[in-house]
Amino acid sequence: MTNRLAPLALGVLLAAGPAAADLVFPDLSYRTGPFAAGGVPFSDGYQDYFTLVNERDGGIGGVKARVPECETAYNTEKGVECYEATKGDGALIYQPLSTGITYQLIPKVEADHIPLHTMGYGRTSAANGKVFEWVFNYPANYWDGASVIVKYLMDENGGSLEGKKITLLYHNSAYGKEPIPTLEALSKKHGFKLTLIPVDSPGQSQKSQWLQIRRERPDVVVMWGWGVMNQVAIQEAANINFPMDHFIGNWWAGAEHDVAPAGMAADGYKALNMNRVVDYPVFADIRSHVIDKGLAAGDGSYVGSVLYTRGMYAAMLAVEAAKTAQEMTGTAQIDAAMMRDGMEHLEMTDARMEALGMPGIGPEFTVSCADHGGSGMAIVQQWNAADKTWVPLTDFIAPDAEVIAPLIEADSTAFAAENGIAPRCD
Repeated sequence: MTNRLAPLALGVLLAAGPAAADLVFPDLSYRTGPFAAGGVPFSDGYQDYFTLVNERDGGIGGVKARVPECETAYNTEKGVECYEATKGDGALIYQPLSTGITYQLIPKVEADHIPLHTMGYGRTSAANGKVFEWVFNYPANYWDGASVIVKYLMDENGGSLEGKKITLLYHNSAYGKEPIPTLEALSKKHGFKLTLIPVDSPGQSQKSQWLQIRRERPDVVVMWGWGVMNQVAIQEAANINFPMDHFIGNWWAGAEHDVAPAGMAADGYKALNMNRVVDYPVFADIRSHVIDKGLAAGDGSYVGSVLYTRGMYAAMLAVEAAKTAQEMTGTAQIDAAMMRDGMEHLEMTDARMEALGMPGIGPEFTVSCADHGGSGMAIVQQWNAADKTWVPLTDFIAPDAEVIAPLIEADSTAFAAENGIAPRCD
């Protein structure tokens, strides 16, 4: 069973030594604050999968997983405090679910030799494993996501965006600013006009932004939002009668709670997703082995939702990396360095995902010394308000490597030069 750690209880965790046989996967969660609507289901899915592996499989390679939870409230300072409080507990990997926290943790995990997995968020150029030895962001990153949106829009517009007006409505933070370099490069390549409109955190007031959108009448609004910002944006779009099928969010702006408050007005809204949302066989196992036994992290109501599924997916990737590390080293009692090696040799195939009870949850991908970013693929889904379901519009779409790869190379090379890092893998 998982245990939860509030910020005030950090000293308790520091005083408590790890159980001898535990494999420790800290959960830097946020169940409070304006971003809790996304943080809660993700954390529930993350923790419940580890509990499932413990209850159904007897652990990972026969060793039980332990998931100490530390509340960050999506606050960077608290996130760093949680990291410092838990890293000495035998932590194998961190998944902070925050770009701001990620940026602060990158130098720390490099120094402490603990892997950091920022699945679909964080510093995009960490996809370059030659520079970022301890950081992974597979299966996709923000620059991939921006490129996938543009490729989708190209297909929707007869192969050309020449002269089109695209507005990026973004969370005014490190997270929201991540896709800007890619969209600027793509606007030059494809001839569309890009307008940038920031929304200050948490995003509860957007009247001026949507007045600007109504005045400028863009062909498409792309949203890089999170938490309450998404709900407000969708309602404001409805208020000005902006066509929902011309409004597309990234994969953190495409969950049920983002659209439900607007009711039927949200019908037709689109968003990326890095994981498919279907009734996977693994959910039945979670219900019988975790929820029905009273071991769930939450009340079980989020099972099958977008972000519960993504949290489960993140945990599954961590478990499979741990198994890979165990196989590579011949020991079940792996440490953080071994876990890093397992992450760098992870191979996710369709057959492997099907065997785990989640067929097609994500694209196939492999990780290597040089490539910590995965396939970069995502699907586009659309909200059906009447049925209250997300309907996939596409299969997985590959990003534009011609644009993305040079951007990653340039940014990671600059980071290496600034920090005296000698690229590896050659």
